[in-house]
Amino acid sequence: MKKSTILIIGCLISFTLTAQDTGEPLPVWQEGEMEIHHIFTGGGESVFCIFPDGTTLLIDAGDIGPHIDPRQTKTSPNDSKQPGEWLARYITNRIDFKNNKKIDYAFLTHFHADHMGGVYENSEKTRNGGDYYLSGITEVYEHAPFSKIIDRDWPSYHYPNPNKTNAIDNYKKFLEWNNKNNKLTAENFIPGTNKQFVLVNSPEKYPGFEIRNIVSNGEVWTGKGEKTKQVFPKGEAVSENKRSCGIKISYGDFDYFNGGDLAGHLSFGMEAWKDIETPVGKALGIVEVCEANHHAWIDAMNENFLNSVKPQIIVMQINHITHFNLSTMNRMANKKLNPNLKHIIPTNIPEISRAYIGVDQLKKVTGDGGHVVIKVMPEGKQYFVCLLTTKDESYKIKSILGPYKCNKK
Repeated sequence: MKKSTILIIGCLISFTLTAQDTGEPLPVWQEGEMEIHHIFTGGGESVFCIFPDGTTLLIDAGDIGPHIDPRQTKTSPNDSKQPGEWLARYITNRIDFKNNKKIDYAFLTHFHADHMGGVYENSEKTRNGGDYYLSGITEVYEHAPFSKIIDRDWPSYHYPNPNKTNAIDNYKKFLEWNNKNNKLTAENFIPGTNKQFVLVNSPEKYPGFEIRNIVSNGEVWTGKGEKTKQVFPKGEAVSENKRSCGIKISYGDFDYFNGGDLAGHLSFGMEAWKDIETPVGKALGIVEVCEANHHAWIDAMNENFLNSVKPQIIVMQINHITHFNLSTMNRMANKKLNPNLKHIIPTNIPEISRAYIGVDQLKKVTGDGGHVVIKVMPEGKQYFVCLLTTKDESYKIKSILGPYKCNKK
């Protein structure tokens, strides 16, 4: 396709979005676009991506279990289904254009329930014949299968110590059964490479697209070739959150970062090596959009990371009232640290958080919650942000932000 034709298509799509009345469904994906959906189910974190050639990637699929803690967000749009099934329904709606409805890649940033699911008293057994329960990632697969899954510790699940939780045992049974019976493949995440997540349909059309593996288990890309450096001292105990995997998705001039629950804001007296965000930020450089590390909790989004990455948009994935933290909010909103900032956008604002944060602090965020969709135009020179309703499955637009120009590389 000629460059002039691509530019014309981009202008037409841009007009459609800017002219789109709120209350209408999000326009369907078109080849050449990239979409990044931060999906709110109330049960944890999940991001679904459609790349320019139609390749698809699911990042995490959380399920924190029955709503028994008033500090947790409720299942959305309602509790008639579990979060994994709501995610699958969202995804299958969005990929209606595909003949093969399989998701190409699934990726777990780390092994916590709000990112992968667990095993609960209300968890049902799979109906496909395996001996495992449905929650989070396993429940998504039940309704919307994927071809490959990548995580930080396949196949042993022994690093740095044997992981013997019910959730991991269930996940291993899921992998084993579906590998044998449904040809599901699994891989260990490889820090530094740009060859693990690749376009599967028409890669030759989009030479400006890349996914770079930035970090996993404290091993951080140096920015040179595929070289990495281990940040954590050998033998030191490190939390699961800080072992999170992180990737940078690039399309033209547009860059996006998702690093699961990485953290780096240190309390007084903590060893400097426990700050994983600072070396990750240096490796990343400036991005247009960043999902807030560790849901913007008190231990994440430190000053060095924000000053290195300088995102225009920060998306907060919220499933607990503590994900609204005043000190973290002040860091993220500080334009001396990040002069590029345009919006901090939460997927949900719990009522208890509204009372705690207060009116003046709430002015630092944009919108009152929703599925947060980043829609990148062909060639990756500009993008929009769309907030969709979470009250039902209409996927209607609540508001449109942009278009925003990407930083030239």
